[in-house]
Parts: sequence; structure tokens; C-alpha cells
Amino acid sequence: MVARTQQRWQTPTWKQELAAAFNEPLALLGALGLSPAELPEPLQPAPDFRCLVPQGFAALMGRGNPYDPLLRQVLPLAAEARPTAGYVSDPVGDGNARLAPGLLQKYQGRALLIATGACALHCRYCFRRHYPYADEGPQQERFAAAIAALEQAPDINEVILSGGDPLLLDDPVLAALIAALDALPQLRRLRLHSRLPSILPSRITERLCAILAGSRLQLVVVVHINHPAELGEDAHRALLSLAELGAPLLNQSVLLRGVNDAVDTLGELSESLIRARVLPYYLHLLDPVSGAAHFDVPEAEGRRLITQLRQRLPGYLVPRLVREQRGAAAKTLLL
Repeated sequence: MVARTQQRWQTPTWKQELAAAFNEPLALLGALGLSPAELPEPLQPAPDFRCLVPQGFAALMGRGNPYDPLLRQVLPLAAEARPTAGYVSDPVGDGNARLAPGLLQKYQGRALLIATGACALHCRYCFRRHYPYADEGPQQERFAAAIAALEQAPDINEVILSGGDPLLLDDPVLAALIAALDALPQLRRLRLHSRLPSILPSRITERLCAILAGSRLQLVVVVHINHPAELGEDAHRALLSLAELGAPLLNQSVLLRGVNDAVDTLGELSESLIRARVLPYYLHLLDPVSGAAHFDVPEAEGRRLITQLRQRLPGYLVPRLVREQRGAAAKTLLL
């Protein structure tokens, strides 16, 4: 009995796993049996966007491989410091879309609520890596202002919880926020964008699923998985738990140089997603955010990859190639 109790107490929670995440590139490299000399270019940590990688995600990386596609997404390299024309701090026009603190509206009928600035994984290509989260004010005040703005917007029928990652909110905070949205009669859908089902699968708990299932709003879950290696056994189980809620599960990827810019990789990703009951939805061309130019894949190459995917896979497994353009009324469909 004592042994069983001790084992249960030692089982890490998602918060404990997040606290134990790698936040130094050298520590991450050491765990993978790599030295800085083996990298394709020098490390260059960014003080304003530190390295952050949960150990479970790092365990999915190939040991001893400096070109591992998961490692490439999270390792700060000198390329980030090279200025590139056209790459800016706000590539998709978030600043011009602000309705209230943390509340953005770019498209008709939908608004995006930045629930938190925190993420469990710092992706080096993140289009909000320069977003001024600290300027939005305290959480409670932000949420109150967002709800007040939505009350005055009867044309908005869908709210997107994004961030950062909204699933990094504590259960009581998330439950209260969803309850406040539930009370807005014009809302029909709640869309949840999260990377946690694949990078911190322990966050998908029974309690969380109960909170999501308790809303009157139609739930849609959009995950962000770029490479099939991200779909480990724990991630697969977490996604199936979400699927049991009856919510559509969609995936959006970013087309990234050295990560998933090959038809075999994209094809395997689609097959892996559907096994976890997730439909491939969008394949985004890179948003031109400062520090990410080395991930860029030209549009012509993206079109070629999608054409090849269409020849290999049924249509429902082929994501839509899109680009987000500042000020546009919708995503730009490229093929």
C-alpha cells in the first residue's frame, strides 16, 4: 500500500513536467548527446525569447542527430539574429486587429482571444514571438474587457481561444472564462488552438475534458503538429481523449525548411494524424516574422508538395496550402 501511494505521488503532473522543461540550449543538447560544434551553425540564445522544451518532447528527438526536425524547431541559432528584408515583428497585423486588450478580430463573425502569453514550447518560427503580451494588462482585467467588448458585438458568433497556449490556464480560470463565453447568447462555437496535446499530453486530463464538455458551445479543437515524430504514444492517447468529446479535431502545420519540406514527411504526417482522429486542415506558408527567415520555403515549392500529396492521398488527408496576409478578409488559399 505504501509503495502504491508513493508511486502515485511521484507521477508527474503537467505543471511538474513544465517546471522541469529544458530552458538552456546546452542542457538540451547534452541530453541528446550533442555538442555545439556538431550544429550546422552556432547557438545564439535570445534573451527575449528563451529556449523552452518539455522533456517529453525532447525524448521524441533523435539522439545524436543535429538535424533532427523537432530539434530544429526549438533550438535558437545564429540565423535568428540576421536581419532579413520583409521580416517584421508583427507579420500578420495583430496590432491593427485589436478590439480590446487581448481580443483581436480579423475575419467576419470570429474573434480571437489571447488567453495567455505563455507557451509550453518556444517554437523559433512563432509569429507572435514579439507580441507585447505584457502591455495587455492583468489577466482578470483583460478577460473582463474582452467579454464586455463581445457583449457589444452581436455579429461575432465564434470565439477562438489562442495565445500563447490557452490550455496553460489553470482549470478554474479556464472554466470561468468558458462560462463567461457561454453566457453570451450570440456565440455558437468555441474554437481552441493548442499545441499541448502533442508537446505536453499530460495536460489533457479528465478534469479538463469535463470542463470542455460542459460548455453549451460547439467545441472545435485545432492542434499544431508539424512532423509525424511529434505524435508519440502519449500524444495519440491525448488526442483520442479529445476526440471522445465529439469535437472536430483539426491540425494546422507550418511548412518549414529542414523540418517538413518533403512529400514523404507530409504524407506520413497526414496518415499519423488520421490515426489519432485528426484531420489535416491547413499547411501555412511561413509568416515573415523577424528571426525566422531561415525556415522559409518558397510558395512554388509548397504548391509542388501539395500537388504531389494529392497524387498519393485521398483528398481529406491533403491540407489546404494557405498564407495569412495582413488586412485580408480571410486566409489566402494558394492552390
